[in-house]
Amino acid sequence: MTKIAMGGSSMPVYQWKGRNKRGQIQKGEIEASSIDIVKNRLNAQKLTPIKIKEKPKDIFENVAFLQPKVKDSDIIIFARQFSTMIDAGLPIVQCLDILYSQQENKTFKLMLKKIKESVEGGQTLADALKKYPDQFDDLFTNMIAAGETGGVLDTILQRLAAYIEKAAKLKGQVKGAMVYPVVTLIIAFVVLIVILVFVIPVFQQMFSDFGGELPMPTQIVVAMSEFVKQKIIYLIIAIILFVIVYKRIAKTEKGRYALDGFFLKVPAFGILLRKVAVAKFTRTMSTMLSSGVSILEALDIVAKTSGNKVIEKAIYDVRSGISEGRTMSEPLVESGIFPSMVCQMIAVGESTGALDAMLSKIADFYDEEVDQAVANLMSLIEPFMLVFLGVTLGGLVIAMYLPIFKMAGAIGG
Repeated sequence: MTKIAMGGSSMPVYQWKGRNKRGQIQKGEIEASSIDIVKNRLNAQKLTPIKIKEKPKDIFENVAFLQPKVKDSDIIIFARQFSTMIDAGLPIVQCLDILYSQQENKTFKLMLKKIKESVEGGQTLADALKKYPDQFDDLFTNMIAAGETGGVLDTILQRLAAYIEKAAKLKGQVKGAMVYPVVTLIIAFVVLIVILVFVIPVFQQMFSDFGGELPMPTQIVVAMSEFVKQKIIYLIIAIILFVIVYKRIAKTEKGRYALDGFFLKVPAFGILLRKVAVAKFTRTMSTMLSSGVSILEALDIVAKTSGNKVIEKAIYDVRSGISEGRTMSEPLVESGIFPSMVCQMIAVGESTGALDAMLSKIADFYDEEVDQAVANLMSLIEPFMLVFLGVTLGGLVIAMYLPIFKMAGAIGG
């Protein structure tokens, strides 16, 4: 669907349908002050208007949580298209106008409109983007600023698009590794509660009608059922309190540091987190250094966007070391977070003056390492989850059928 945009924030939007020279039907939207202007605009585009009507207003447009979110894929497409147009020689404002007119995401569309207006008002593109930190972080805006200063904005935008793609892939891999066991445990917990609260009492009543002593496993399961039925409210309150306390602790500096340190030490999962941290650190540093951002500024941004307080502290220690005249590799070794191979390769990159290229090679290597680590983690989790489900749910079923087998044996005997 073709969209044509015109300036002005208070003008109505008209939806149109028209036919081109080849007789093909096209649709789109135009922001204009009247239908006559829409007709003139379509005629200038060699389109014959068929239908023009004012677009109905969205009654939920001012309700923030009902609006679509700006995804990584939206930013990637924006950066790639922007780069292509800059490379073709189009002015920044015209590029933003075209990107605005073609944007399907309402939230991002409005954002691009305001960014364009800010640039038209004399602000730099980097300053205009800084108004939206949730979508354009410090890394993005600092690289854009470097691109504007150095006159290589198209190259910077291409690097950003490639970086965001790889960063999104890393994030997706970690989420994928976490979602499977968490969802499985939640389902197993819900099924367990349902069995203990609703199913076991039915069997218990049936067993009491028959009389006789129940086998020990059945007695344990019945006792568990009684406990859960009597204390379920307290159990729910305990879970809610645990979540609240966890969130409170996670919001404090010391608590977040302790939790992040714990996650890094968890068997198998901690190894994955370390490899993701190395891949993200080296990829981000390589992208920023090759784009002209100073090493101290790059380290500051990388630390803030690390997502882990332990790694953040290690990176800030590296930054402090460099500001005191040391190399990057020395404090990295002392941190104990980064593998010795990574530190040695960074030392080689520093000594040869090709640190950005060396960091890029390390990032490529660790992208593959993350793939392998995720595969290894899943291969460990799957049998563990199967054993867990078999022991818990299977154990309950067997325990409840033991008396039935016992009675059947007595009747048969």
